[in-house]
Amino acid sequence: MSVRPWRDIMRRKSRQIMVGNVPVGGDAPISVQTMTNTVTADVTATVDQIRRCEEAGADIIRVSCPDVESTTALKQIVRAAQVPIVADIHFHYKRALEAADAGAACLRINPGNIGSASRVKEVVDAAKANGCSIRIGVNAGSLEKDLLEKYGEPCPEALVESALDHIKLLQDHDFHEFKVAVKASDVFLAVAAYQQLAETVDCPLHLGITEAGGFVGGTVKSAIGIGNLLWFGIGDTLRVSLSAEPEEEVRVGFEILKALGIRNRGVRVVSCPSCARQGFDVIRTVEKLEERLSHIRTPMSLSVLGCVVNGPGEARETDIGITGGGAGKHMVYLSGVTDHHVQDADMIDHIVRLVEAKAAEIEAAGEATAQVQAAE
Repeated sequence: MSVRPWRDIMRRKSRQIMVGNVPVGGDAPISVQTMTNTVTADVTATVDQIRRCEEAGADIIRVSCPDVESTTALKQIVRAAQVPIVADIHFHYKRALEAADAGAACLRINPGNIGSASRVKEVVDAAKANGCSIRIGVNAGSLEKDLLEKYGEPCPEALVESALDHIKLLQDHDFHEFKVAVKASDVFLAVAAYQQLAETVDCPLHLGITEAGGFVGGTVKSAIGIGNLLWFGIGDTLRVSLSAEPEEEVRVGFEILKALGIRNRGVRVVSCPSCARQGFDVIRTVEKLEERLSHIRTPMSLSVLGCVVNGPGEARETDIGITGGGAGKHMVYLSGVTDHHVQDADMIDHIVRLVEAKAAEIEAAGEATAQVQAAE
């Protein structure tokens, strides 16, 4: 029994598929995705952007393939990428065939939108032959005309019916390596659609609030929508859709997972909003630390509190902590215990060194444990 049952998340049981070498669904970690915004035919620019997303932690990256120039470039892009590449196909089934042959790990395509049953079969055959999975992406902004006529407007039932129609087309060809998204810009609509779909199918679900907006507004909307679904155990992979650089989408995605204790990557910072009691400039300190520590991938926690009101209590719960004191002299906590003081001038460099050393210690301990388990 958990010591803190109020923090338990009972994850929905879904079957597992593979997107390249990344498992999605089942008991696999919830993966974080993003999408490039370069011209795909510009291989250099696209690969450079993919590299930045990989460094931010992206597990899967989607690229748009609207034309033959894009699918031609895809082969080089796939070879250069270190994570699986999803090819986003815009209605034209031949782009799906080309992308599958070019090495895409997954095809983002709605089978009902590409034409005849024979075309669907061609795409399914190409996916099977190349080991591709498929992502069905239903969007409230592009629902089928007959569904809009039937329901009058985008609603959860319409999104779910669209998803089930597309799923059937794949299952009719004995294809089951698919995941599904039912996205909407309206948080209430998206959450309700995902909840209904989760009760109806056992395939992995890809979460997202589409067209969420700019960095701040889109982050808030995505955190509310995606966060609520994850809290109820729904979701196997996610993308935060922002009008921002794709690596920022990855960072926000991990922050959502970290906030729920689902998956940790890098330093989780606990910091106060600051007030007149602060012993140092908390806001600027946190900004600098987040920038200086962005290279850390090892999960760990850091508390940065401006005074002793809440500082000691928060520091007891983190790997490293600092609490503001008087006369430019601040208390440093290691593993929740008071350890030493540091002066203003040395504080940021000192914390960075402590975090890097702690990360190295955690990594070494993990490697040692793995070696012992392997020997047994």
